[in-house]
Amino acid sequence: MRRALDFVRPFGKLLGANHGKGDCMKRFAAALAAVGLLASCNIASAEQIDLSTWTCKKFQSADKEEIGVILAWLDGYYKDEDDPPIIDTDKFVGNAKKLGAYCSEHPDIGLITATDKLFGED
Repeated sequence: MRRALDFVRPFGKLLGANHGKGDCMKRFAAALAAVGLLASCNIASAEQIDLSTWTCKKFQSADKEEIGVILAWLDGYYKDEDDPPIIDTDKFVGNAKKLGAYCSEHPDIGLITATDKLFGED
């Protein structure tokens, strides 16, 4: 859980109350772009990330960039097809924390099994 929370902690600073709404979104967009660039540099050498083989333990031990890419992918995966192309940053950070807490309690469960339980439709 600590590694997943380490990834989302900077978003709390970016979305702090001291900034105007426009400033927060600009900072968040810049941070997301930076994470994407870093992730593409480090993960570009990997052919695939097969999340069906990942456990919660493997997810939590992944590097920060991999966790960022996976969290972003999961956010899109669990959206409805007709949802608007909007990233709800509060929900994104909340879901990341929820997944981190769940994975800490269930390290041997499959990552997709965990996310289906937390974010999938019932």
